[in-house]
Amino acid sequence: MQIKGKIKVIGQTKTFGSGFTKRDVVVTTQEQYPQDILVEFTKDNCETLNNYNVGDEVEVGINLRGREWTSPQGDVKYFNTIQGWKIGTTQAEVTVEAHSPDRDDLPF
Repeated sequence: MQIKGKIKVIGQTKTFGSGFTKRDVVVTTQEQYPQDILVEFTKDNCETLNNYNVGDEVEVGINLRGREWTSPQGDVKYFNTIQGWKIGTTQAEVTVEAHSPDRDDLPF
């Protein structure tokens, strides 16, 4: 799956007790009803975000992750994570009109 949009926030890399690292990025989609999507990058993928800035238009390859958790009281809850594994810059399409030298509308 992929998400396309502009980077709104790039978080700092966080390291947890077991040595696990993660870094969050928020991408705002560019559609009729824009959505701010939090994407989590982990381990070595955290460093890939160093090459991007807030405002960059990107395409992010993602995986949806889900897990079940049971509280000490026995209540069961479900959590979802959007995990990024790839990010790249998108380029706006540029249309260039070619001018033929034999056109009448040219000034020369």
